[in-house]
Amino acid sequence: MTGRQGRQWRSMCKGLVLGTFLTTCMILLYCLSTPQIYFTPPEVPVPYSCAHRPSQLHPKQTTNTSQKPSGQFCSPKVDIMFMKTHKTASSTFLNILFRFGEKHRLKFAFPHSRNDFFYPSLFQRSQVKDYRPGMCFNIICNHLRFNAPEVAKLLPTDTSYITILRDPAELFESSFHYFGRLVPLTWKIPGDDKLTEFLLDPHSYFDPEGFNSFYLKNLLFFDFGQDNTLQLDDPRVDEGIKLISGHFQLVMLVEYFEESLILLKDTLCWEMNDLLFFKLNARKGSTVSKLTPELRARALEWNAIDWKLYQHFNQTFWRKVDAYGRQRMAEDVAELRRRNKKMASICIEGGHAVEAGNIYETAMQPWQPIGEKSIMGYNLKKNADKAHRNLCRKMLTPEIQYLTELGVNLWITKLWGYVRDLINL
Repeated sequence: MTGRQGRQWRSMCKGLVLGTFLTTCMILLYCLSTPQIYFTPPEVPVPYSCAHRPSQLHPKQTTNTSQKPSGQFCSPKVDIMFMKTHKTASSTFLNILFRFGEKHRLKFAFPHSRNDFFYPSLFQRSQVKDYRPGMCFNIICNHLRFNAPEVAKLLPTDTSYITILRDPAELFESSFHYFGRLVPLTWKIPGDDKLTEFLLDPHSYFDPEGFNSFYLKNLLFFDFGQDNTLQLDDPRVDEGIKLISGHFQLVMLVEYFEESLILLKDTLCWEMNDLLFFKLNARKGSTVSKLTPELRARALEWNAIDWKLYQHFNQTFWRKVDAYGRQRMAEDVAELRRRNKKMASICIEGGHAVEAGNIYETAMQPWQPIGEKSIMGYNLKKNADKAHRNLCRKMLTPEIQYLTELGVNLWITKLWGYVRDLINL
């Protein structure tokens, strides 16, 4: 056997061993983290908030273009259900919510031992850490598969329901990159450009009953607790969209994230400083597949339900912007960008995100997909002034580390992280 053949055989054996190890670990983690029996807690309504009500009142502006305050005042809303959808900048928004919750001493409904509520199973109240019937929570925001009746029994009756969507073609590209290796049928896709090969003939690599297959078709609709494999003309699609529309007061859009935050501020009576953010979990540009018009069309056709869902809420979004006032919106977005730019100069070493290998502190290193280190992060500025240092660190802290700081025991997530780190070496 030649040296080259020997290297090929060693490479194949290594791949086989890693593949077997990965599959075994995935099955083990799945069995450990998936509840086998659900109990149904007695229903004890939570009619009122248990929050330490913010004492400050904010002026509530009118929703026309006069730019004059109406003279009315409101108190910040603190009871929030944030439906965290996948690959939609939701980790960035979670950081905003975590900081707001700490500021107002709010009680989060967190999962136990992991960073999601036993996704992809439908949400149950019993999945909440230390849950007992009648307990009061203010915010639920970790990944879950939406189950409206169970969520309603957990939170006060006047809770604000918020979520976020993303253009389905771009979302599919991101999900394929991030989760593709967790869907076994994708392992047989030939060539280097697996995304293109998949979109050219998706039915060859998709099994509706396959392990983790939901990541690769109508993921948004699935996150909302709906059937992601329906035909577009199935009446249950329109029924599902109507149900989602009836539950959520605000549906934000990734492509207009800052405008979405301004609408959020108006809906919840927050302050501009509550909206400050740095973009978390961003991918480095070289790993992003540029969709040609043909591939984009194929991605939208394959995710036709998500596309219909997105178009519906895109229309409602711009109706809200028009009601708010286009000029007023432009001015507020400019102000938010100014404040974020100022915070970046105060907090971030070099003023921009860096690749994973260039992040000095472990506490600032973001979660990476299997097989690569494509998610970027930040270095905290060494000489950040004391007045801003604590805020800077919180704004830069990735989701997993922030959850740990908030007291969530993430042993299952961390165990899975060790497996990923081993594979990513």
